[in-house]
Amino acid sequence: MDNDDRKLIADLKQENKRDLAFHVLVKKYQERLYWHIRKIVMNHDDADDVLQNTFIKVWKSIDKFREESSLFTWLYRIATNESLTFINSKKRKNFMPLNDVSEYLIENLMSDPYFEGDKIQMKLQEAILRLPDKQRIVFNMKYFDEMKYDDMAKVLDTSVGALKASYHHATKKIEHYLKSTD
Repeated sequence: MDNDDRKLIADLKQENKRDLAFHVLVKKYQERLYWHIRKIVMNHDDADDVLQNTFIKVWKSIDKFREESSLFTWLYRIATNESLTFINSKKRKNFMPLNDVSEYLIENLMSDPYFEGDKIQMKLQEAILRLPDKQRIVFNMKYFDEMKYDDMAKVLDTSVGALKASYHHATKKIEHYLKSTD
């Protein structure tokens, strides 16, 4: 963990420095977390909501952070869990079968006025959205965020071998989807 994050954590845990430190934390990590969440929930407004929930959870639980991982890893784990909780609550509220989540996320993507990609990027996103949640998250973290497997293992609380297998399966499924829709 870098010294800036160590100081930030120490300040977050001190009552008289907490507000300013939290503002610094949000400013430092907001954009990276937003895009990580956005790739999971696929909608700007939903991503904003999940990001806000993520920071609320961070605020409430900073005293429980044991610093066994980096601050970044801890924040990513919370953001990932909040994103999956959000998707699962959408499934329950809308009585969606598991396979319909992909369709729901694709509809979100296609109706999103903030999506700026071309036809090829849209196809890639559709392929990614058809993956199971875990494979989709692993693919996004590796391909888009260029995260190392060791860091991903800490965020997702799984082994590097399992992540490599998930990434491999995800890339094969994406290749197959892209070839079959030409």
